[in-house]
Amino acid sequence: MSTRQSEETGGLSRRNLLVAGTSVATATLLARGSTAAAAEVPGAAQPRPFSAASTGQSHANQRALPPGLPKRDYTPVVVPNGAKLPWKVVDGVKVFHLIAEEVEHEFAPGLKARCWGYNGRVHGPLIEAVEFDRVRIYVTNRLPAPTTAHWHGILLPNGMDGVGGLNQKAIPPGETFKYEFTLHQSGTGMYHSHHDEMTQIALGMTGMFVIHPRNPARRVDRDFVLMLHEWRIDPGAQRPNPNEMTEFNVLTMNARAFPGTDPLVARKGDRVRIRIGNLSPMDHHPIHLHGYQFRITETDGGQIPQAAQWPETTVLVPVGSTRTIEFVADEPGDWAMHCHMTHHVMNQMGHGLPNMVGVQPGALDTKVRKLLPGYMTMGQTGMADMAEMGMAVPKNSIPMLGGPGKHDYITMGGMFTILKVREKLQSYKDPGWYDNPPGTLTTNATEDELRRDGIDVKGPSQADPGE
Repeated sequence: MSTRQSEETGGLSRRNLLVAGTSVATATLLARGSTAAAAEVPGAAQPRPFSAASTGQSHANQRALPPGLPKRDYTPVVVPNGAKLPWKVVDGVKVFHLIAEEVEHEFAPGLKARCWGYNGRVHGPLIEAVEFDRVRIYVTNRLPAPTTAHWHGILLPNGMDGVGGLNQKAIPPGETFKYEFTLHQSGTGMYHSHHDEMTQIALGMTGMFVIHPRNPARRVDRDFVLMLHEWRIDPGAQRPNPNEMTEFNVLTMNARAFPGTDPLVARKGDRVRIRIGNLSPMDHHPIHLHGYQFRITETDGGQIPQAAQWPETTVLVPVGSTRTIEFVADEPGDWAMHCHMTHHVMNQMGHGLPNMVGVQPGALDTKVRKLLPGYMTMGQTGMADMAEMGMAVPKNSIPMLGGPGKHDYITMGGMFTILKVREKLQSYKDPGWYDNPPGTLTTNATEDELRRDGIDVKGPSQADPGE
């Protein structure tokens, strides 16, 4: 039989083999293509990375689990200067009630303002829940204007997202709306008004929303929550100015400015988590912690894989975002924690101040006192002397700089607080100022020490070439 005959007859000729091979390859590619196509569809068996289905679960298909309980299922968070929203369980659903209303709020001793908040608080009380909880949140509007509630960063059905006009009708004054959804994620979110946002967020209508994992890989001993915000309150004014865009002069953590901020207290050896949210109108905030290196473990999108975490001492918290840091509190002391934008640790400053640094007033004070008794030129060596000397300030305002510390006056204000770590604690109340062990506190150098180390304090200053 010729070669041609053998190719065209018989069960598996060369042509049939090629055709069969092509068909198999085509079928394989089609199968792979259909699998790939399925992977592109949110909710498919293998959803594509970063889709709603891969980061949470299908909103319609995932059933809720029994309500998670504090201390049994999670370590409750701590809200310095703040509060938590109470809840109850009704037929397996956690029920909350938010009330939007006008609030008289104290930012620091001596400074109060009429704000808008929730449940008598600015910022609103923390909402705390557990992954796969079913939550029902009633929002009552006692404001003179319509409002809504947006659950910032929370995965939920579209009609529960809270954008006025887009997802729902705004809640009229005197009305109560109901939001209900199952929590398909864990992490740190926020909530705020999403109607006339510039006005309502600027007046304080914000809060934090913490969702604990159902089965945490590890637990922490102290879990703090801080919300960052900025306000424009002119000295003597009774209400924040929501129209401000650049000159914010009251910078807060949990709606308090130092020296009105409560410390973050931890026992030596505690694993500490600090969740930081930023709903400032305009500014990002680089939050710096002294004495520790920490790892950034979460964003508002959830947990960062351990391999992708890195050590830091400063975490940048952008507007509209949350960041979570963790560390072990193994070094006792009173450690500063603050925004590292230097004007954000001042109170009620403005751009209209004259630059007095280096000015020599001479006999000016004596001459001016004839017209203004008690006048004193200030600022020629900086701002610290203004606060330390207790200069009078307008009614309902506070000094530009902080308050007394253990060793001296603390010349910081605004977005500043203190992490207090102690080896022995009877409780987590403020333990007072830290007692530095002998030999660990900087003091005046003695003559003997200067002589021993060859330091001539009256000699010329020196610096080596930088090469």
